[in-house]
Amino acid sequence: MSVFNSCRRTFAPTLMTLGLMAATSTTWAADAGKNFQHIATFDVTSNGTEVAEIVDATVNGKGLVYTDSEIEVLGFVDISDPANPLPAGIIELGGEPTSVAVQGPRYALVGVNTSPGDEEDEPAVRSGYLAIVDLKTHEIVREIELEGQPDSIAISPDRLYAAIVVENERNEDYNDGLLPQDPPGKLVVLQMNGSVASWQATDVDLTGIADVAPSDPEPEFADVNGRNEAVVSMQENNHFVIVDLVTAQVINDFPAGSVTIHNIDNTEEELGPQETGLIIFDESITRRREPDTVAWVDDDHFASANEGDYEDESAEEGGSRGFTVFNSHTGAEVFESYATFEMAAASAGHYNEGRSENKGGEPEAAEYGKFGPDHLLFIGSERANILGVYDWDGESAELLQLLPTGSGPEGVKAITSKQLLAVAAENSEEGAFPSMITIYQQQEMAPAYPQIQSVDEAPGVALPWVAQSGLAADLDDASTLYSVSDSFLAQSYFYTIDASVTPALITARTPVGDPDGAYDLEGIAAAPEGGFWLASEGRNGARPNLIVKVDQNGAIEDQFELPAGLVAGATNSGFEGVAVSGESESEYVYVVVQREWADDPSGEVKIGRFEVATQEWTFVRYPLEDPSPAGGWVGLSEITLLPDGTFAIIERDNQLGPNATVKRLYQVELEGADFREWDDGDGLVTIGKTLIRDLLGVMEANSIWTPDKLEGFAIAVDGETYASTDNDGLDDALGQSLFLRLGEMD
Repeated sequence: MSVFNSCRRTFAPTLMTLGLMAATSTTWAADAGKNFQHIATFDVTSNGTEVAEIVDATVNGKGLVYTDSEIEVLGFVDISDPANPLPAGIIELGGEPTSVAVQGPRYALVGVNTSPGDEEDEPAVRSGYLAIVDLKTHEIVREIELEGQPDSIAISPDRLYAAIVVENERNEDYNDGLLPQDPPGKLVVLQMNGSVASWQATDVDLTGIADVAPSDPEPEFADVNGRNEAVVSMQENNHFVIVDLVTAQVINDFPAGSVTIHNIDNTEEELGPQETGLIIFDESITRRREPDTVAWVDDDHFASANEGDYEDESAEEGGSRGFTVFNSHTGAEVFESYATFEMAAASAGHYNEGRSENKGGEPEAAEYGKFGPDHLLFIGSERANILGVYDWDGESAELLQLLPTGSGPEGVKAITSKQLLAVAAENSEEGAFPSMITIYQQQEMAPAYPQIQSVDEAPGVALPWVAQSGLAADLDDASTLYSVSDSFLAQSYFYTIDASVTPALITARTPVGDPDGAYDLEGIAAAPEGGFWLASEGRNGARPNLIVKVDQNGAIEDQFELPAGLVAGATNSGFEGVAVSGESESEYVYVVVQREWADDPSGEVKIGRFEVATQEWTFVRYPLEDPSPAGGWVGLSEITLLPDGTFAIIERDNQLGPNATVKRLYQVELEGADFREWDDGDGLVTIGKTLIRDLLGVMEANSIWTPDKLEGFAIAVDGETYASTDNDGLDDALGQSLFLRLGEMD
């Protein structure tokens, strides 16, 4: 029996640093110095909450506080042991918390929105207050009426001032959501001298400043530098103001401007089976920046995450898909990322095609932190579920790492005293993943993500990829692997992977057939005669289950369906993996069916064998493990020929995170198995199986939330083994892809 050789090699995370060499390149460079490593994920539902949106840390770095707008509470997390975060309770606020900022060792400030719901044909009504929370007693010790809807709160480094953004956001269902709409927004400066009861609030008028809708400022975010100056973004107005908090006066303002970006995908298409979605980076646009979060990188420069939020009367949206660093005195652009952040995400498989036309990845979060000698800028992409770590040298930003996050990263907190980084992601998917806070620590290690990425198709243009499924090894070259993408995009591809480097590199993609949704490629195997055998999963009424023979250029040479009688009992869970044995006149193609069909006993699925010379199908059955205690199902995802002539099978459940239990590699003997023709399902033999390796632990160790779709396994000619996961293309998914190096087999 073939087993993994535990003495030869132990698993270690894939190591890589992402280095952005220039503003027009997605070149990556390795760096094994200090990098951020994922150490924990906090499921906010364990604290009785639903959402984590904005997060801050206590002064001693041993606790987190976060806002939950869904159930109107403030949540607390104990991170005394940051690798083991623990729920620490909540405070009910009587309104929607929009932001939280820790003022000092005793208090936190929380903006609470108490505005009524908007009526479709009525102007907005906005109200809210500032809650001052005692961090020791978890009690509200004072409420300050803001006479409007708060959004962002920033505390000065000397802890004497707070800048409180009162956005008074527009009603998007009134007057087509166009500005201006009353009431206008403002900034509130809170002077925090003496006791809490003596703290004084002063309004700062922001009307008459911006070029866009000057009577209706909608400030979005604020940050405070070491001179007690607040930079305030006015997102819909596409403008910045600089406010002296000591005098509560505007001392400078300037527009955020526009930027032209090239080589992006600005065409949004429907995704999934039989749709037309493609990722093609060949368009150029000019867009208003419309900044969301701002963060000082020094006392004279700040960065803005240019998410965009406003559609003007010409139906033109803002949002430039990147970030910019500005000089706060002159308003000059010191650094512009253009499309490089989006290209870096695409190279790591984190491109969200479903948002191509609508602001792309939507960079929303921005945070700065000085970690020892490192001046680091963090940019979060709301739709790509990823955080970029940049080195800021005073003139330019160089990409160092990409960190996977939960869905919709909104809040980022650099806890420099503990070398920690906390990222709050607000979205959840029932039965799949919760809103979560991921915790990273800076360590003397090379980074562990991404484990696989792509090269550039053209200078500065990433080769796009998502939803990797089956995996296969080249028959001659130990460093070359192949994978396939499923029907998430209209065009199916097989991809060439260089596994000799870390992370593994996708060096080419080859289209299979026409971009008409004809295939759902789930398996690939190199054919002895050249080219590949592919497994295409069927969908009832739309496409059949197929094994497809293609040449090295993806041209279709032949394809074969199942017997008609068998197809009548098929479900949408069909072919998942493919393997080939023999050669010439003795060649066999094997496929695994993911789940039970109508003719299968409960807990058993079919493995099919196709004899190429006679074009005859025969079958055996495979016994499945029991589902997770959390429910769901168990099925097969891959079949791979092993050097001794036996086969490896991936068996996995459809559960994620702590609910996942079955992520296993089994060995089966098929050469001497009693394969039989299908005859209404009667008489098929059920084979035995032997566990090779349980992969659940290695998947948990390499992910922020254990993925469900373990779908690829390959063994190279040098005996090295690899496994991969399908990231579902960020369609209601986290988007993290695992490429696991599992060592050698005996």
